[in-house]
Amino acid sequence: MKFHLGFSENGSTPFERLIGHNLGILKNWVNLEESVFQDATLGPDLLEQIRRTLAFGNGCEYCMVKGGRPNLNKANQREQLATAFAELYFLDHKSITQEHFKILSEVFSEAEISELCSFVSFVSASQKLGRIYNLTEEFQETAVVKMAELVEG
Repeated sequence: MKFHLGFSENGSTPFERLIGHNLGILKNWVNLEESVFQDATLGPDLLEQIRRTLAFGNGCEYCMVKGGRPNLNKANQREQLATAFAELYFLDHKSITQEHFKILSEVFSEAEISELCSFVSFVSASQKLGRIYNLTEEFQETAVVKMAELVEG
């Protein structure tokens, strides 16, 4: 697979090794990634469904095969609203209005909405970077599904 860049010696994943050409950026990127995932109050299950939703919207194959399609619980209003917000973000972030925040505030606190927006923005940036780096399924060490299965489904 040909990349626009070669892998650096820095980083522990293919994604990090592409960022690793710049040690300061790599260090801070990894620190921010740890923070948005580990310090999150929204919960790992909700964050994973958001991440999966964004992966398909942002077209990152490396990210799509990591968890597959979102597995949404239609009875979970928080999950439905958060993933709908993520979809709106990747479709047209400029169309997000105060009304969207009002709807989110019916089930999320202000701190949770701030976390949601930060998470969606960071994950989207990561996935778009993965896409332009042409990170494909063959580089995803924790893949749970093949792209062929996702295309069929």
